[in-house]
Amino acid sequence: MSTDSRLRIGLPKGSLQDTTQKLFGRAGYNVRISSRSYYPDIDDAEIECVLMRPQEMARYVAQGVIDCGITGLDWCLETGADVEELADLRAPWPNYGPVRWVLAVKQGSPFQTVEALEGKRIAAEAVGLTERFLADRGVSASVEFSWGATEVKPPLLADAIVDVSETGSSLRANNLEVLEVVLVSTPRFIANKEAYKDSWKRDKMDRMLMLLQSAIAAATRVCLAMNVPRDRLDDVLAVLPSLGTPTISTLADESWVDVTAVVEEKTVRDLLPQLKDAGARGIIETPLNKLID
Repeated sequence: MSTDSRLRIGLPKGSLQDTTQKLFGRAGYNVRISSRSYYPDIDDAEIECVLMRPQEMARYVAQGVIDCGITGLDWCLETGADVEELADLRAPWPNYGPVRWVLAVKQGSPFQTVEALEGKRIAAEAVGLTERFLADRGVSASVEFSWGATEVKPPLLADAIVDVSETGSSLRANNLEVLEVVLVSTPRFIANKEAYKDSWKRDKMDRMLMLLQSAIAAATRVCLAMNVPRDRLDDVLAVLPSLGTPTISTLADESWVDVTAVVEEKTVRDLLPQLKDAGARGIIETPLNKLID
């Protein structure tokens, strides 16, 4: 075991906070967050949680202030932090899906290409990300840090902006059009490189990550169990898409079998009538908490 027998993990404060707490709950951890504290409680004596802004997470992980954390790929690249990226945690929950950082201008703007912004003023929260994007395109522009409400700045306060967009609704509401996508970002589980070399901390992180990923994998799937006449088994299997091979078990009446399969939840409403028509009976749908390949 490590001489420091606690794993210190950074949990993102703000838009990712509620979904992160939900993810840990599905993974089997009870995380309790108080509005008065930046140190959430967790039901694992070997883990210490710290709440912090996602924008700062990668820097503190790289410095070893915390051993690991969850933040967006965008903020890892923005800070240039030297961290170990262990996993992409994209999930079908609010703020855990892909988000786009886009270069946008006011509709009808004279600037319709990246190159047309040479020497112009661009507002962005992710200044480093924007400057690297422009440099890759051979464009020199004045990139100014935006403290918020970035989408309202063109055309008076900026010629263009680089801003994060999940649905595009804010861009449309402010009559902005996208010139190019600068980056597609998703939540990442990152670790301090020295901490990840510590065998005890690495094992603790890997076990936690396995549980987190199993909860994400289960989020869109359900388990279907059904009784099938043995002489209709091929018909049912032909209908049934499954994660791997369905489990088939013999029942007390040997002319029937039990079939269990994991399927995408979105397919169930179409599958159930087809399975019944194919001969399946006693069909049960069960939600999943975790799914480990």
